[in-house]
Amino acid sequence: KPRTKPGSFEGAGEEALKWLVEVKEMTSLPVAIEVGSPKHVELALSYGIDMLWIGARTTVNPFMVQEIADAVRGCDIPIMIKNPISPDLGLWIGAVERFKSVGITSVGAIHRGFTIYGTSEYRNAPMWHIPLEFKRILPDVPLICDPSHIGGAKEFVYQIAQKSADLNYNGLIIESHICPAKALSDSEQQLEVGELCEMLERIVWREPKAETIEYLRTIEQLRCHIDTIDDDILSLISKRMNISDQIGKVKCDNNVSILQSGRWDGLVKDRLSKAYKMGLSYDFVKSVMEAVHVESINRQNEVMNK
Repeated sequence: KPRTKPGSFEGAGEEALKWLVEVKEMTSLPVAIEVGSPKHVELALSYGIDMLWIGARTTVNPFMVQEIADAVRGCDIPIMIKNPISPDLGLWIGAVERFKSVGITSVGAIHRGFTIYGTSEYRNAPMWHIPLEFKRILPDVPLICDPSHIGGAKEFVYQIAQKSADLNYNGLIIESHICPAKALSDSEQQLEVGELCEMLERIVWREPKAETIEYLRTIEQLRCHIDTIDDDILSLISKRMNISDQIGKVKCDNNVSILQSGRWDGLVKDRLSKAYKMGLSYDFVKSVMEAVHVESINRQNEVMNK
């Protein structure tokens, strides 16, 4: 398949399909491969590949997704769809719907992380809220995590895999290589076979729920506390935005621009310092502050331009 930049290893083409067939015959295991065009689909089906997945750079293009969906119309083959490289939930859900509309009954989703502006601990930002929202909207579609692509380095694979298990994902797709140092692509994120086996033994898969009286009583009490706190948060945000409206009016009356960079920079540093002392994570508080700031600017802009 084409890589992000030309000139790097881009696969062995049709010859590799013969290798997969040989592996299938030797192990009796089903085999899967990524397809990026109707031609890929035709070749994969001609070699008896058992499952196809759609890559992140293909999912972002509805035109190509539709062409691939049309190519598998009438075929009884499972399709897995990676999230688009951009954090666009609509594209991901739309791709699922396109394959369902041509009669594919076994459709799953793969969370492989997103490309975002700025820095991230991982190669691809997981943005967990997006796949969780996907699961809420499409609860019957299996959701698989790809810790290898999210982490970008093998030392992150276990923690990402365990978090996805804690979040009730349906499975994992993990890269392994008999000698990662000699891998022709993505060598940093691939586990040796022994490392993979050890990691899989460590992962704890949780039950979706428990039915004991003690659990139900305790969880209900804690959720009631959460509901009360959320009501308080919404009330405080509403009060803050009302003050933003007043600030917008004052700025309008005095012909002052909305954005005051110095004030915002000082505010962020102050709030992050306080948040750290409260045991809150930097990334979480920064994202909350940025969202509040954007909404505040929008409110001021609306007031100033009525």
